[in-house]
Amino acid sequence: MSRRKKGGGDHHGADERWLLTYADMITLLMCLFMVLWSISSVNISKLQELQRSLQEAFIGKVLDGGKSVMEGEPSRISGVQTSNPNAPSDISTSIVPNNVSHPIAQAERAAENAAAQHEQSRLRHVQQQVEAYARAHGLQSSIRTTIDQRGLVIRLLTDKVLFDSGQAVVKPGSQPLLNEVARLIVNTGIANPLRVEGHTDNVPISGGEFHNNWELSAARATAVLEQFLADGIPPRQLSMAGYADQHPIAPNTTADGRALNRRVEVVVTRKFPVPAGATPS
Repeated sequence: MSRRKKGGGDHHGADERWLLTYADMITLLMCLFMVLWSISSVNISKLQELQRSLQEAFIGKVLDGGKSVMEGEPSRISGVQTSNPNAPSDISTSIVPNNVSHPIAQAERAAENAAAQHEQSRLRHVQQQVEAYARAHGLQSSIRTTIDQRGLVIRLLTDKVLFDSGQAVVKPGSQPLLNEVARLIVNTGIANPLRVEGHTDNVPISGGEFHNNWELSAARATAVLEQFLADGIPPRQLSMAGYADQHPIAPNTTADGRALNRRVEVVVTRKFPVPAGATPS
C-alpha cells in the first residue's frame, strides 16, 4: 500500500528558522569588517561612508518581522565612546576615538610652520640689510624691497643704475650694489632658489643690438645672473627670465611710469608657505 505524504508543509517553516539567525550573523560580520576597515585610517570620506552603512544596517530592520540590532542593550568597548540608544545616531561621536588627529601629522605641521617662520625671519634680515645699504649710498629711489607670496623681491630700476638705455651691459658703478646683494645672500646662508627677472616698458625697440623688448629683458636678467655667479652664488640656486613689458608695475602712459617698469627684480623665492600671521612688507 502506498502511503500519502502529509504534513510536509507543517515542518518546512520550522526547518528554515536557522536562516534568520544566519542572516543576522552575516549582517553583523559585515558591519564588524566595515568598522575595522574604517578605523584603520580615519578620514572624512570613510567616516561618511561608514555612517551611511551603519545607519542602514543597525537602525533599519534586519529582516521583515525581526528586531533591529539597536533594540538590544548597547555593548561597551574599551576606548570607544558609547551613546544612548534612544538618542539620534551620531557615528562621529559614538565610534570614533576622541583624538583622531595623528601625532605624527601634528609634529610634521609644527615642524613645517617652524621652518616657514625661520625662512621668513631670514628674508626680513636680508631685506633690512639691503635697505640699509640703499640708505647709506643714497639709492632709496632706485632700490625697492618687498616680501610677498613669492618671497623677498629686490627691485632694481635699470635707468641710471644698472644699464644704459637699450643696453644689457652692467654699468661699472652698479657692480658694488650687485656685489653687496650677493654677499648678503651668501652670508645669510639662504639656500632658496634665486630668480633674476628682466622687465621693460612697452616702447618698441628700433635698431640696435636687440630686435625687441623680449631679447632686451632676457639679456639684462642674464647679465645680472652672471654677476651673481662671479660673486659666489651657487649656480644651482640661480635662474633667469625675461618678461619684456608683460608685467608692468605702473602705467606706461607717462614717462615716470615707464621708468618704473624698466627694472630687474631679484626674487629670493620661498621654499615653504607663508607662515600664519605674516603680512607683506
